[in-house]
Amino acid sequence: MSMKRLGMAYVARVATAPAGSVRARTYDPANHDREVKAVVAMREAEELLLIEEADAWFEYLEATRSQSESRYHEIEPWAWARLSQRLRAIKARRARLRPAAA
Repeated sequence: MSMKRLGMAYVARVATAPAGSVRARTYDPANHDREVKAVVAMREAEELLLIEEADAWFEYLEATRSQSESRYHEIEPWAWARLSQRLRAIKARRARLRPAAA
């Protein structure tokens, strides 16, 4: 592969292999597409877990924000327990998502 500079961008020129060459297609496109889809699905699942984690923290903040001192002392243990429960569930799902990494 050679690179040719055109203005500010680089354009790649790929040498084409002759017909019947082993190097023309060194991978199975169907398998490659499955791998790409699996990676995309994994990223989306991780992103959803991050969103859920942020939602758990925002729920805690909403419950405890702008409360009087006495009301805060009533609500905070419940809010913290709820946050901890949600974070444990997210951690467990994240662990199931990547079993090979462990």
